[in-house]
Amino acid sequence: MSVAITVRNVPDDVRDELASRAARSGRSLQEYLSAELTRLARTPSAAEAVTRARLNALSYPATAGDVIADAVHAGRR
Repeated sequence: MSVAITVRNVPDDVRDELASRAARSGRSLQEYLSAELTRLARTPSAAEAVTRARLNALSYPATAGDVIADAVHAGRR
């Protein structure tokens, strides 16, 4: 079910830029903002991305720096 969201006190220049972007994309301002809000909600913030990466790194086995350096050098031969 869709809900209505009201954003107050949007500066005129911001509204005009968003309307221009909507027009360039061939959409109404309503359609454009809905798509942008959906994209924003689906994209993790930088902090969330870092947290996910750190949690994922915990599942990888520890590898010593010299082992990595040796593998890099071996790949260059």
